[in-house]
Amino acid sequence: MERDIAEVLLSQEQLQTRIRELGEILTAEYAGKNPIVVGVLKGVVIFYADMIRQIKVPCQMDFMRVSSYQGTQSTGKAVFGGKMSENIEGRHVLILEDIFDTGNSLNFLYNHLIQKNPASIKICTLLDKPSRRNPEITLKPDWVGFEVPNAFVVGYGLDYNEAYRNLPYIGILKPEVYAE
Repeated sequence: MERDIAEVLLSQEQLQTRIRELGEILTAEYAGKNPIVVGVLKGVVIFYADMIRQIKVPCQMDFMRVSSYQGTQSTGKAVFGGKMSENIEGRHVLILEDIFDTGNSLNFLYNHLIQKNPASIKICTLLDKPSRRNPEITLKPDWVGFEVPNAFVVGYGLDYNEAYRNLPYIGILKPEVYAE
């Protein structure tokens, strides 16, 4: 796997430092609110596990599956695969996402959840890639770990065809690996 990485974009240490910082911010934001923290599967799993341990207030965990990617390309259509186990009406919802790319998946999820009448919905994404944003998407993350360039990134939960998720850092995948 390592030989397929063109460069390490964010080290394990950089990731953990930023997650601690975000944890302090989210702890203050959600004090006394008992939020439901929703992870967007599968890519968020590693970030979610590290982030939830940094949120030092009572909270509930839940997950949803939403995707708009096939290989390295966004299909432009979000596919919903599952429902939350918790009722969010009147509750504060924090969506944790691995990467805010085109915005299609998160926009779809946000619009789905807002219909369930939560008290609030906010988004924390580990990575933001604004250069790829669909111009029709006006939704923005409330908190961002890192802004990344328009490159195909893998590791720390992010994948290419289900591979590379277990790398402990964020790396840029060599183009020849996914060139067809």
